[in-house]
Amino acid sequence: MNLLETAKLTKYFGDTHAVDNVDFTIAEGEVLALIGSNGAGKTSLVNLISGLIQPDSGQIFFQGADVTHQSVHGRIRAGIARSFQIVNLFDELTVLDNVALSIFSREGLTRYFWSLADHQHAVWQEALDILRQFGLESKSQALAGGISQGERKLLDVAVAYALKPRLLFLDEPTSGVSTREKAPIMDVISSIVRSQKIAAVIIEHDMDIIFRYSDRIVVMNQGLILASGILEEIKKDPLVREMVFGPSHA
Repeated sequence: MNLLETAKLTKYFGDTHAVDNVDFTIAEGEVLALIGSNGAGKTSLVNLISGLIQPDSGQIFFQGADVTHQSVHGRIRAGIARSFQIVNLFDELTVLDNVALSIFSREGLTRYFWSLADHQHAVWQEALDILRQFGLESKSQALAGGISQGERKLLDVAVAYALKPRLLFLDEPTSGVSTREKAPIMDVISSIVRSQKIAAVIIEHDMDIIFRYSDRIVVMNQGLILASGILEEIKKDPLVREMVFGPSHA
């Protein structure tokens, strides 16, 4: 069963067809890789689905409900969350505070964070449990601005995970970290989303990460879906091989 579907989704920016009549599906519990060159339309498609921009036409269905014009917060409540390529944390707060604030946001209590925080023991326990899952428990009292880039990447995903999504967009989860850090970061993230049966969409340029962690690959080019399938199907497509993978993966 599909968790999310788009129907003829379209977004133009002047003469640029960022997303052009796109029919896109994500199955329950699927880990999907969304790839393509810069300007292919990946970020625009994710921004449309997550509500950051509105489409010119077309529809978005999540768990069978039309969410095309729902607000960002409405989509978060429905179960759509995302991490960001440029990590979106409160650097002046502790690692634990960042996750707890996400939980307060999920419960609609963000405005009461400072006044209620001392009394919400269940929130702090849940936040600690999440940090433990992500291997960040020992950093709970560190300022988010003072931890390593790899830890910040994990924390950014942990903050999104704290929203209890059914669908999680991972925007370049390994960008800006060393090669040796990439697999450990993705091992943690993959283990969590698969164990919780969360559908995940990985937007990533590192083909080794794509090949290792995704169930299906969707290739975008000039606002269109060029191809969709499992790794071997995608790699056999000569147009995709030429435009995306290059000779090293031919």
